[in-house]
Amino acid sequence: MEARLNLFGNQVAGKVLKHLIAAGKAAGETSLPDSTRELAVLRASQINGCGYCVDMHTKDAAHAGETSLRLNLVAAWREATVFTDAERAALELAEHSTRIADAAGGVPDEVWDNAAKHFTEEELTALVAALSIINAFNRLNVITQQPAGDYRPGMFG
Repeated sequence: MEARLNLFGNQVAGKVLKHLIAAGKAAGETSLPDSTRELAVLRASQINGCGYCVDMHTKDAAHAGETSLRLNLVAAWREATVFTDAERAALELAEHSTRIADAAGGVPDEVWDNAAKHFTEEELTALVAALSIINAFNRLNVITQQPAGDYRPGMFG
């Protein structure tokens, strides 16, 4: 598979990516656990069919110490017993925030209320921001058909 656009050699893409990455870093500088954020963005990337982001976030999570069992069960989190209640709330929020078009009213109150039981306002803000940003990255990569498989943890700094 060859990408439709070279996002790493394109001046406009470079500017856009710089700002998306900066926004992602800001969302990561909170008390939201990195593992929770990685699981949530991985789930959003799975739903969106973004191979590049699934590759990246699976490898980043594993590099940070996440187990292969938990990574393999993200797609089936409802039936899996390996996630905490807080992680399950984040995964549910990830699904609903990624599938906005499927739900006429957006994220249901009960999904939001469940997440709010487990996370502070700062953590919820970070989680919502991370999910918004990954959905933007997913769309960018899917539209331009960025190939997956070559990502190495830390390769972007």
